[in-house]
Amino acid sequence: MPACRNAVTTACRHVVFTLPEELNEVALQTPAIFYKTLFQTAWSVMNSFGRTSKFLGAQTGMIAVLHTWGQNLSLHPHLHCIVPSGGVSKSGKWKSTKSKGKYLFPVKSMSKVFRARFVAQLSKQVHISKKIREDVFSKNWVIYAKQPFQGPRQVIGYLGRYTHKVAISNHRIKEIANGQVSFMMKDYRTGGKKKVMTLTQREFIRRFSLHILPKGFTRIRHYGILLSSSKKRNKALIDLVLGEVVVAQRTIHMNRLCPACKKGKLETVYFFDQRGPPADWKKLIEYLLS
Repeated sequence: MPACRNAVTTACRHVVFTLPEELNEVALQTPAIFYKTLFQTAWSVMNSFGRTSKFLGAQTGMIAVLHTWGQNLSLHPHLHCIVPSGGVSKSGKWKSTKSKGKYLFPVKSMSKVFRARFVAQLSKQVHISKKIREDVFSKNWVIYAKQPFQGPRQVIGYLGRYTHKVAISNHRIKEIANGQVSFMMKDYRTGGKKKVMTLTQREFIRRFSLHILPKGFTRIRHYGILLSSSKKRNKALIDLVLGEVVVAQRTIHMNRLCPACKKGKLETVYFFDQRGPPADWKKLIEYLLS
């Protein structure tokens, strides 16, 4: 299916919903409500624009990943989203987006709707001071739409990078000494130039703690045709349009060197793909202990 395979190159878009820093105070006071509202509002905007016949006229979908940090570990709530460049119509047929540019829907219009809906929905649940309300409405909120992904490999690579990130990874920390922590960061005010930032240990811990989510909070969510139940119903249609994804078998490398001691050899004794332990896990443990 050459035509369907080519459709993959414009299959998904990368959209980022960002909140202004004036709302950080509310985020810290009621994080569970605040971040849940962010998810709900982002999907509300994407869903309503998708269902509008002027833009698409179909049910689209979204995978959203919550990030709360900036490069300097400051609080910076935003959602990274994967959105299909189309959707399923009421008649059950696939419809591609009418936009031929890099934007799925008009971002300026989306931004205004996003601002109004988020503040309205949040105000129903928590108190927002008059000053904060005036400040956030005096700003133009930004929804950033990146270029389309260039295929399934790029989508998978994106998911791998963004879904399992924490506020700062070990390789960015360069030195811990004399009560201070020094780490690498990108300064986007200077074009993303890398530089070293040094904080006191207390301030470093304070900033890192800003990004600890409420217990049990789900930071990766699926919507629309990308819900598990919807994907099962629409799999045949999606495969027809995008091309069926074939997962290559992984090669098991036997007798690898131990990454810790660099001397002993590792031997693969079991391999499984499903979530959780295999059904015969007791026998496996007995084998390993024998």
